Amino acid sequence: MEFGYATKADIDQLTELRIAYILEDQKTVSDEDMQSMKKSLPLYFEKHLNQDCFGFVARDGKTVAAVTLLQVIEKPANPHFINGLVGEVLSVYTRVEYRRQGLCLNLMKLLIESAKEKGLDKIQLKATEDGYPVYKKAGFVDSGSDYKEMVLRPNE
Repeated sequence: MEFGYATKADIDQLTELRIAYILEDQKTVSDEDMQSMKKSLPLYFEKHLNQDCFGFVARDGKTVAAVTLLQVIEKPANPHFINGLVGEVLSVYTRVEYRRQGLCLNLMKLLIESAKEKGLDKIQLKATEDGYPVYKKAGFVDSGSDYKEMVLRPNE
């Protein structure tokens, strides 16, 4: 198994694994949303990969067995992110046949090292029940934030 950065040659598999992650997480996706994702994800990766979105992959030959994405966001600095650089972990996913082999933990370690090299002040993520122990092993801690997470969907 080889670990490293995703490249443009991986875009088809990144798209496939992102959709697999979403289906596993959300259980159902409308046909319209599925078609939209299949169209927009390759365009997204073409534009953002290795610019402000970094993919880390475990490769078994030509097969991307596992992936995680690090979205780098630049914000105005404050005492909690003095450099103004924050990372958000997205789409941590392993193909079913490769699970329980420590691939995601290795990818998270690679992601963390990359974040240090890029000068990120913090890395945040939302953990599923399955992912929580992996992130704890990688060094993540509960945020303990006093803020309530909220969302508004302006187009709904």
